[in-house]
Amino acid sequence: MKIRQTMKRASAFVLGMLTIASLAACTPSPKASEDPSDSPVVTTDQENRIRQEIIKTISKADSDRDVNALKARMEGPALQVRTSQLTIAQKNNKLDSSATIPDSLSQSVVSTSASWSRTLYAITTVTDQQQSQRLLVMNQDSATSNYKIWGLVRLFSGVQMPKFNVATIGSEQGDAKTEGLVKTPEAALREYADVLEKGSSSEYAKNFADDAFRQQVTTLTESVQKAIEQNEGSQSQKYTAETKDIKVLRTADGGALIVGEVKSVWTRTAGGNRKSMPASEGETALFGDAEATGTLEVTYVNEVALYIPAAGASEAQLRAVGAERQPVSVQAK
Repeated sequence: MKIRQTMKRASAFVLGMLTIASLAACTPSPKASEDPSDSPVVTTDQENRIRQEIIKTISKADSDRDVNALKARMEGPALQVRTSQLTIAQKNNKLDSSATIPDSLSQSVVSTSASWSRTLYAITTVTDQQQSQRLLVMNQDSATSNYKIWGLVRLFSGVQMPKFNVATIGSEQGDAKTEGLVKTPEAALREYADVLEKGSSSEYAKNFADDAFRQQVTTLTESVQKAIEQNEGSQSQKYTAETKDIKVLRTADGGALIVGEVKSVWTRTAGGNRKSMPASEGETALFGDAEATGTLEVTYVNEVALYIPAAGASEAQLRAVGAERQPVSVQAK
C-alpha cells in the first residue's frame, strides 16, 4: 500500500508538470489568385475577427462546461484535448489554467494557399498569470465553413521561434509531404514520436535538438519506472504519429513550422494481486467509477509544434518549440 501511494504521488507530481505542460458564420476571404504566393487569404482585420469570435465561443463553452458547444469552433486534436479538459472540469469543478487562451496577439501567420483547407497560425501573448504564449492553429475546410481551432499548444518558455513573412505578405502553406526541407513533415513527426517513445536510444534522437517536452517525458518515465519496479509491476508507452493531417506553414528562411498530433498509449500493470490506479487528478476524473484491475491503459493526445530547417541549411537539427499533452481515455484492462 505504501509503495503504491508513493508511486501515485510521484506519478501525479510529474504528470502535473506534463499537463503542458488552448465571424459570424463563413467569414469571407479575399479571392485567391492562381498563384498561391500572390496574396494572403485573409486580411489582418479579418484574422482578428475570426480569432476573437472563436475565443468567444470557446470561452462560453468553458464557462458552461458544455463539451458539445466546442464543435462549433474546434476540431482535430485541439477538440480532443479540450473535450477532455472540460470533462475533467465537470468532475473537479475547475478548469485547469493550462486551458487559458489569451485574446491578445503577438504575431499572426497567414496562408497564401489558393485552395482548401487553409491554415492560419496565431501566436498569442502570455496569459494574465504569465504562463507561456500559445500557438493557435486555425483551419478552414471550405469556402462556406467557419475557421476552427485545429491545434493549440503552449510554447516553451524562452523558446526561439522561427521568423515568418509579415501577415500582409503571407506564408506559403504546405502539407505532410512538402519537400525542400531537411525532412518532410510526415517523416519529422514520425521520427519525433519515436524519440518520445525511446528517448536517447532512438535512432533519430540526433536529428532533434533537446527540448523541455522530451525532458519531461523522460523524467516521467524514469520516475514511474522506479516506483513500479518496487511494486514488481511493469509499464510501457507507445507513441504513434498521426501523419494524415499535419498543418504546415513555411518560414521566412525556407524552413517550416509544423503542428501535428502524436497519440500515446501508456499501459501500467501492478505487481502481484494489486490494482493499477489512475496517477493524476485528470486520470482519476476520466476513470470515474469504473472498477480497477491489475492493468490500466491511458491514452494521451500530444500536440507538438516542430521547426524543420530548409534543405541545405547550416543548422539541420529539427526543434520542438511547443507542446500540449492531455489524457483523453483511462480504461482498466
